Order: sequence, then C-alpha cells, then structure tokens
Amino acid sequence: MSGDVRKAAETLTYLSGFGNEHSSEAVPGALPEGRNSPQRAPLGLYAEQLSGTAFTEPRAHNRRSWLYRIRPSAAHPEFTRTDNGAIRTAPFTETVPDPNRRRWNPLPEPAPGTDWLAGLWTLGGNGDVTQRTGMAVHLYHANSSMSDRVFSDADGELLIVPERGGLLLRTEFGLLAVDPGEVALIPRGVRFRVELLDESARGYVCENYGAPFQLPDLGPIGANGLANVRDFRAPVAAYEDRADAAGAVEVVNKFCGNLWTATYDHSPLDVVAWHGNHVPYVYDLRRFNVIGTISYDHPDPSIFTVLTSPSDTPGLAGVDFVVFAPRWLVGEDTFRPPYFHRNVMSEYMGLIEGAYDAKTAGEGGFVPGGGSLHNMMSAHGPDRETFDRASAAELKPQRVDDGLAFMFETRWPVVATEQAAGAGHLQRGYDDVWRGLERHFGV
Repeated sequence: MSGDVRKAAETLTYLSGFGNEHSSEAVPGALPEGRNSPQRAPLGLYAEQLSGTAFTEPRAHNRRSWLYRIRPSAAHPEFTRTDNGAIRTAPFTETVPDPNRRRWNPLPEPAPGTDWLAGLWTLGGNGDVTQRTGMAVHLYHANSSMSDRVFSDADGELLIVPERGGLLLRTEFGLLAVDPGEVALIPRGVRFRVELLDESARGYVCENYGAPFQLPDLGPIGANGLANVRDFRAPVAAYEDRADAAGAVEVVNKFCGNLWTATYDHSPLDVVAWHGNHVPYVYDLRRFNVIGTISYDHPDPSIFTVLTSPSDTPGLAGVDFVVFAPRWLVGEDTFRPPYFHRNVMSEYMGLIEGAYDAKTAGEGGFVPGGGSLHNMMSAHGPDRETFDRASAAELKPQRVDDGLAFMFETRWPVVATEQAAGAGHLQRGYDDVWRGLERHFGV
C-alpha cells in the first residue's frame, strides 16, 4: 500500500509561491471567468468561499479561497461528539505552569492500525482556543493510512514536521507529499486525509490558534533571504468523486478543543477547481537561506525564523517557527554554539535528523523525534560537554550540516499536559546535563 502511495507522490506537480493568489482546475473550464459566484457555476459545480480571516481584515493579511465543488460543504448530517484520544486543547488546565526544563525521548511505537489522527499526542500549549490565541505542541506516530476518513481543524492551522516517514496529504485543494526535512502547512478549516509514504511515520505538529503564519519581515536584511517565497509549493486541483452507494466517509472536525464526527455519503475532497490564497503548502527546510555572522558573535535565533504568527504587539509573535538549517560558522573569537540565555519567550525544540550543535546526542540525550521545553526565563544553553568542546575548539571555518533541528517559539509559557508531565518517555534528570560546569573565575 505504501509503495502505491509513494508512486503517486512522485508524480505530483505544484504551484509556486507563499501567499500568492493561486488558481487551479482539474477539469478545463471548471473555473468561472470574470466573477466568483455566477448564477450557474461551470460544469454543474457549486461555488463556495472558504475564509481563513474576517472579511474586513486588511487586504495584505486577508486569506480566502473560492472552491468549485461537486457538492457544497453545507450538505452534511449532524456532527456528534467522539473521543478526543490523546489530543488536548487550550486553555491547558490539567497541570500548573512549570518553570523547570524538560526533555522527552521520542514517542513509543504506536499500536498496530494507528493512523495519523489516532496517533496525535498533545505535549502542551498556551492561550485560549475560543479566543483564537496561543498554540499547541503535538507529536504524532502512525503505522496506517487514514482510510475513508477526513480531518479538519476549526481551531487553528497545522504545521506538520515529519521526522520519520513521509506523508501524502490529500486536501480539498489537491495533493501534497511531505518527507522528513520538509514541512506542510494546512490552513484552518481545510479538510485533508493523511496517507503514509512509508511503513510508519513520526513527527511534530504546531497547532497555531492565532493569526495565520506569514513570512517574517526582512528589515535591514533587504529584499531577499531566509525562506524564499517561491520555494513554498501549493497543490494543483485534484478531486474525489464517490457514488452515494460507496461513498461513506467519516469526517472528523476539531472544534473548540473537542472532536466531532459525521458520516458523509460522499467525499468532501470533491473540489474540482479553486482560486485564492488560503491554501496548503509544503516547504523544503534545506532551501532556507541562512543569514549569519561573518565577523563575531552568535546571532540571536530569531535570524532563523521561517514563519511567524504575529500578535497585537509588533515584533512579539504568537508563535514563530525557526529552523537550524545547514550553514557555515566562521565567527572569530566567538563561542559558536548557542550561548547561555534566559528568554521572555518560551521554546520547544525538536530534532528531525542528526545532532544539534548545543546538545549531546545519543541515548539519554537530544535525539531525533525527541524534544525539549524551556519555558519563559528558564536558564538554558549548551550542556557541559558541548561547552568544554566549543571553548577549546580551533576557530577555523566549520560546516554544520550533520543535523536539522527546529523550534516552536511562543510569547506565553507552554503548559504541559498531564500525559506529557507524567510520560514514560520523559527524561528524568535533564538538569544533570549542566552539572560539572565548574568555577573558572580567577583574579
């Protein structure tokens, strides 16, 4: 099954550009010309607008798409509550906010037959989903494709970060393939199904309740750098058309923290054509154009921001997505790993592959699929082994390309869920990595 899915993924083509006004049709003539909602849409389709922002938000920030579908989204039965599984949502009140530093090993292997949705596991988050503020950190593990099942999230957009195994995302807008080293962004309310490209899959998800992710402003950097607009790929239109007799599809909707389900007699992935800018994307993190020092000192991690969700305070993000991509280190008289610091922002860090230059790898260390949480004003930085090595290193140009790490950075503390605070894969004694940082002071 995964081999067939992989073959389908390898034939995909994409549209180019983040935030563009894209348009695509799976059948020629399916898009109306000169208007969005003609009296009779072409080919007997239904015209429908999907709005990711309020109608009256500024044009530069407005997100909406027009969909031309076989049946309108309104044609569905009543939704009923279903079990939330391991998914939790803000406000997070199961535990108290904790200033202690935490690190987790990867999720254990899932039970047989676990699909992506059933394998979602919430680590923590902040804000209030009913107020559309804050974020959540989830992990996932799966060994089965979603079959006859579709998911949508009314609470926020989903940034999916695979660590092991690729995914094929069948969305209302078309298909996206995303492998480790790439990320996928599914906008709020967009329906999709996850199929596995390999025998199993594991990774991370940032659920952003706030303003949609956008590219950060570049300021003095100029017109180019960081994540390039054209490297974001959007799907071309593709649709499912199932006959009523064989079209039963479970549609799961996340709404205000709870999962709701309804059985449709057709596939909701029946969009034949669309245009707009509220669309899903896939992005290759290795295409990030790293900007760094060529003189001295380690730059602040904000210089590695791929996407940002702005808040009501300029420069203060609801959540930033940051990647530590392959790069050269050339700073003179510089401690090259990230420095010791305390931060008003809270940081969850994950590892996609290899090792991170400020953390010891291997068993009991910072490993792919694992993650660390350093909340607001929690002191952190390189562990003792890294500090000793970097302090004595010969400062010649150094290529850092043996790992790919990322960070979800957020304006508020991340409150861990009860399941995360007591997890068997929580590393006890994480504080020990800073033991042995000796006193060297002398007059």
